[in-house]
Formats: sequence, C-alpha cells, structure tokens
Amino acid sequence: MGIIRSSLSHVMATALGLYIAQNYKVPDIKALASTAYSMATQVEHTFRKKSNKKDDD
Repeated sequence: MGIIRSSLSHVMATALGLYIAQNYKVPDIKALASTAYSMATQVEHTFRKKSNKKDDD
C-alpha cells in the first residue's frame, strides 16, 4: 500500500509540474545558472591578485 501511495504522489507532482510549466512563464534555470557562472568568472578575473613568479628563498 505504501508503494502505491508514494507512486501516486510522485505522478501527481509530475503532472502538476507539467501543468505549471506549460501554462505559466517559468524561468529557464539552466540559462540563469550559466549567466551567473559567467558573471562570477568575470569578477574573479577582474579582482584576482597578481601571482608573484619569483621564488621566496
């Protein structure tokens, strides 16, 4: 009985997700993550400390 109940809730959640994705404007998470990653790498390159190539013996 537990497997059927958990399967039913999973199917209902999937159906609800499909309904929401088709009928509402849902942001594209992959595009947002890509944009955030590119902005973070740009900030990293801008504020990175200059490495010292000399040996400190």
